[in-house]
Amino acid sequence: MSVTADVMHTMRSGGARRILDYGDRALLLEFDSTAEVLAWTDALRAADLLGVVDIVPAARTILVKLDGHRYQAPTRQRLALLQPSEAAIAESLTPTDGRADVVIDAVYDGEDLDEVARLTGLTADEVVAAHTGRPWRVGFSGFAPGFAYLVGGDERLAVPRRSDPRTKVPVGSVGLAGEFSGVYPRESPGGWQLIGRTSAVLWDVDRDPPALLVPGMWVQFRAVGEANGAAS
Repeated sequence: MSVTADVMHTMRSGGARRILDYGDRALLLEFDSTAEVLAWTDALRAADLLGVVDIVPAARTILVKLDGHRYQAPTRQRLALLQPSEAAIAESLTPTDGRADVVIDAVYDGEDLDEVARLTGLTADEVVAAHTGRPWRVGFSGFAPGFAYLVGGDERLAVPRRSDPRTKVPVGSVGLAGEFSGVYPRESPGGWQLIGRTSAVLWDVDRDPPALLVPGMWVQFRAVGEANGAAS
């Protein structure tokens, strides 16, 4: 499905954004940051708008799926009135009680740990301390079933992807790329900087839901000698 119309409305709440028709049964909201996406996703879910059947966040967009074209215009009008505050946007990357929904045990012996230390100007121990120092939030999912893009970590850990991606990244690898951290749910190619590993099962079709990490959830990494999975 492709975008069929351009700007429908421009709002102000932490930056300009657009609302576009996405086919005839969805709207695409564009934002300037993942923090805005998270705040707006929370607000949309809380609003429980008539005709909205699904809300799909990404890095800078939210796709609002509708139960038919008749909901497109009225939903766009309601969105013009739904404006999370600057405080709500700032708080979208800070858990209210400082606690996480899931704790992931990780062994920090990744192949790129020293390279991340070089890129950030930190020691390897300081990289680990920064990665485990505060909860991350699941911004959105993608790439592979169970792969969650985690945001809100220590800003010092923002590092570029590898210039030469690996053809095989082991399952359970903990990585960094740009503003994101993540865990590879299965063996696959990948260009993230690998700093550790975990035995946590990120995707299990016999689990409800199958994904261990879902959008909006808070995730705390814990450094251990041997990875023992995840503890809720």
